[in-house]
Amino acid sequence: MSVFLLNLLLAIAWAALTGQFTLPGLALGFAVGFGALWVIQPLFGTTGNYFAKVYRWVKLLVLFHYELIVSSISVAWDVLTPRHRARPGIICVPLKARGEAEVLLVTNLISLTPGTLSLDVTEDCNTLVVHAMFADDPAKIAAQIENGMERWVREALE
Repeated sequence: MSVFLLNLLLAIAWAALTGQFTLPGLALGFAVGFGALWVIQPLFGTTGNYFAKVYRWVKLLVLFHYELIVSSISVAWDVLTPRHRARPGIICVPLKARGEAEVLLVTNLISLTPGTLSLDVTEDCNTLVVHAMFADDPAKIAAQIENGMERWVREALE
């Protein structure tokens, strides 16, 4: 049985024992089950990969939400204040992401972030074309995407 399936079963058992079959109840059960499985991981042998993968996915979600909040505040500030800092532009970002899943997740997360929009991916999936609301320094934005969102996605999907 895989460790992930065992973690899901522990989450369902937690929800059954507490009588809270809600999303927060299942999430809490998943977290408690994850902690319990992490403590007893030497009994399973080599399952460190599962715990590292969960950590990378949680890291991706937390950092994406941080970027979402920061960019939302930046866009809202620019819209609400009389002085507009927006200098929109189109930027070509070289991609290190390989595989359709990685490229798809990177492009979707960029499009979900306020102030940026994924426009196109080249046929060979090596370049992403992005419209940025604050494109004063295209090299800096390309580096932020490459060292931020794209790196987090590559780590989570490896």
